[in-house]
Amino acid sequence: MLIETNTTNVPDARGYYGDFGGRYVPETLIPALDELIAAYNEAMADAAFQNRLAHLHATYTGRPTPISYAARLSEQLGGAQIYLKREDLAHTGAHKINNALGQALLAQRMGKQRIVAETGAGQHGVASATASALLGLECIVYMGSVDMARQQPNVFRMKLLGAEVRPVESGSKTLKDAINEAIRDWVTNVRTTFYLLGSALGPHPYPMMVRDFQSVIGTEARRQIIAMAGKLPDACIACVGGGSNAIGMFHAFRNDASVELIGVEAGGCGINSHQHASRFADPSVGRMGVLHGARSFVMQTPDGQIADTHSISAGLDYASVGPEHAYLRQTERAFYTSATDEEALSALQSLAQTEGIIPALESAHAVAEAIKRAPTMPKDAVLLVNLSGRGDKDLDTVMKALKL
Repeated sequence: MLIETNTTNVPDARGYYGDFGGRYVPETLIPALDELIAAYNEAMADAAFQNRLAHLHATYTGRPTPISYAARLSEQLGGAQIYLKREDLAHTGAHKINNALGQALLAQRMGKQRIVAETGAGQHGVASATASALLGLECIVYMGSVDMARQQPNVFRMKLLGAEVRPVESGSKTLKDAINEAIRDWVTNVRTTFYLLGSALGPHPYPMMVRDFQSVIGTEARRQIIAMAGKLPDACIACVGGGSNAIGMFHAFRNDASVELIGVEAGGCGINSHQHASRFADPSVGRMGVLHGARSFVMQTPDGQIADTHSISAGLDYASVGPEHAYLRQTERAFYTSATDEEALSALQSLAQTEGIIPALESAHAVAEAIKRAPTMPKDAVLLVNLSGRGDKDLDTVMKALKL
């Protein structure tokens, strides 16, 4: 399946999604970004590149991933029918491989032999290490030491795959700080190094590239849900940290006015606690700003410093959000809400015990929103949830939180 680009009117030529996006980077990186834009456009116009990526997805990633009907959970809730897009069944256990393979192939095409990446939950790091091993590329992954402690299985997987995992001890020692270090590395080694960014954020063209590589999720899901349910979904639900799995799902439904698009941020300990990572729900900290090369909604202190964030899920524990999500919210095409740590843990248990599926804590936030909404909807309504990853990586965190 070939990737279709330019299916919306965003971004514009400067990389803006309305008021959001752009390229807020050191001058030394502008030539590298220009080179990347040119290489990406050439690759997308090259049938050989697209066919190679499609072949790898079919024979290596395991695409198309299926949709599962959550029959027992739907019956228990007594409302809308819940369907799950099973990105947890993709190779490496999450949607991250879709983008990592695409960018790694692009790096190889550009003659870059060294990959740098950042990771929070570890899934993008694992995907980057996997793609690098497959293509024979050197891979350096930056990861906050706090995230390394709570995602030990993924740290070990990255090392087994041949990647060097560099702990980050600055700041909050989480995803924001890992991105800082990856960008510093890229600036220092820009001639030989490709920055394989994991989410739909950063300077143009990264939000666009990541969206396009992840759009395979929505393209498959749209076709599959019509075949299974006999109609389009009434709503698509996905968790939103940086926002790659959500934008990948939403993209195929953008022009379907009947389909509500719902992004779920990390509510942490509750919005009023100020211990969360919800950029949209808390106006006291979430407002327009610039972080990691793009203008978007950013959690900030009163004096404009980046505010601390909290989420039980390392992949949602980030102070900003992809610029296209900010644009979708501004234009009222998508609605954004939040789920607390407690709600995510409860949703994880519900899905495990009714469907035999243990989701990643990130994905459990989306499941939590489906559990809230389904009982308020008629029984012939359809909710399509993007199950972005599996929960193996989170078992230690979940066991401690539930005191198992």
